[in-house]
Amino acid sequence: MRHSLCAAAGSPGKRVLLVQPLTYMNLSGRAVVELLRRYELEPGQLVLVYDDLDLPPGRIRLRCGGGSAGHRGVQSVIDATGSSEFLRLRIGIGKPFVGEAAAYVLDVPPPQERLLLDRAVEQAVEALAFLIDAGLEEAMNRFNRVP
Repeated sequence: MRHSLCAAAGSPGKRVLLVQPLTYMNLSGRAVVELLRRYELEPGQLVLVYDDLDLPPGRIRLRCGGGSAGHRGVQSVIDATGSSEFLRLRIGIGKPFVGEAAAYVLDVPPPQERLLLDRAVEQAVEALAFLIDAGLEEAMNRFNRVP
């Protein structure tokens, strides 16, 4: 595919495509639409994993549907697919104390936040595997709790 890197994973009967868009974040919808068309998938079969300034560093949150909350990459996916009804796995990165959000997102996090983010990525992988096996409601009950 032109706009993303893909890898297949999963177990027998449960095929999962892992996709990393090669577009700018604000144009992620191009890569998603290309993926959905090629594999004849619906937006409801998509799990979009992304960073979230509105969650504290290290927290994750699963949900289905809703708006973009100002996240331009999510808005691009909504615009390109014509749907907001896809699963989302948000990984909290927190907000900057000072300065622009864009610079904060692209900067290297301080060591103590890096540890939280590394743990959050591990937890996100666990949450995705659990989501595939147990479904959204059970995954939300397990992983959306405040630690």
